[in-house]
Amino acid sequence: MTATLQPPTRTASVAREPRPRRSRAGALTTVNPASRLFVLAVMTLFAVYFLLPVWWLVVSATKGTGEMFSGNGFWFGRHFALFDNIRTLFEVQGGIYSRWLLNSLLYAVGGGIVSTLLASMCGYALAKFPFPGRGAVFGTVLAAVLLPAPVLAIPLYLVFSYTGTINTFWAVFVPSIVSPFGVYLSRIYAASSIPDALIESGRIDGAGEMRIFAMCARLMAPAMVTIFLFQFVAIWTNFLLPSLMLADTSLQPVTVGLVGWRELQGYPVSYTTVVTGALVSVVPVVAMFVSLQSFWSKGLVTGAVK
Repeated sequence: MTATLQPPTRTASVAREPRPRRSRAGALTTVNPASRLFVLAVMTLFAVYFLLPVWWLVVSATKGTGEMFSGNGFWFGRHFALFDNIRTLFEVQGGIYSRWLLNSLLYAVGGGIVSTLLASMCGYALAKFPFPGRGAVFGTVLAAVLLPAPVLAIPLYLVFSYTGTINTFWAVFVPSIVSPFGVYLSRIYAASSIPDALIESGRIDGAGEMRIFAMCARLMAPAMVTIFLFQFVAIWTNFLLPSLMLADTSLQPVTVGLVGWRELQGYPVSYTTVVTGALVSVVPVVAMFVSLQSFWSKGLVTGAVK
C-alpha cells in the first residue's frame, strides 16, 4: 500500500505573518507596522502644517467684514459671504484688481513661455554641441542657480534706470525670461533623453539644426513643462522686483497690489477684501498645475528609444 505525499497546507497563523520583501542586498525583510505608522504620522503632520494656512485663507474669505477677527479663525462664520466678497473685490477702486490679475497673467504666462524656450535651447546646446569652454559655461549656470534672486534686484534696478525703462512693462518682463535652473534642467534632460543617433540621422537627411531641435523638443516635453511650471509660479509670486520697478498701479501684478491694499490698514479696502483677493490669486496657479498634470505624467515616457 503506497502513501501519497500531500503538499503542506498554510495555516491561518502563517497567512497572517507580515509579508516579506526583498531588500537591495537580496535578503528578505519584513515590513514593520510600527515604522509604517511612524511614517504615516510624520506625513500627516507635514500635510496639516502646509494645508492649515490654505484652510484659514478659504474660511476667512467666506466671512463678512465684521467676522474676520471674531470667533474661531479656522471655522466658518454665521453668514456665507464668499460671493459678496468676490463681487466687492472686483468693484473696489474702479475694478483695479482685474487689471492686476491681467498683468500677472501677462508677466507669468509670457515670461514662462519665453524662458522655457530659451532655457531648453541653451540646455540642448550645452548637452549636444561640443565647443571650447562648454564646461565653464555650465559651471556659470550652476553658480547662477545658487545665487539668490534678491541679490540681483538692486543691480537690475540700476541697469533699467540707466536705460530709462523703469516703471514699464519690460522692467519686469525681461528679467523674468531668464531661468538658470531651466538651463540646468534642460541640459541634464537633453543629455539623457535625446540619443545622438537621432541628431545624426536628421543631419544626414539634410535637416537644419533648428528643425532637429524642433524634433528633439518633443522628447524634452516633460522637462519643458517642468520649467514652465516653476517659472510661472516664480513670476506669479514675485514681489521684490515688481515693487522696485513699478510705481504705476496699473502696471503692478496682483502680489504688489494686495500688499498695497494691506498697508491701507483696512480703510478704504477692508481686510476681508484683501484676503479674498489672496484666495482668488491662488486659483490660476492651482489651475495651471491641474491642467498640465496629465501632460506632465504622460510625457515621462516620451524619451524612450525603440
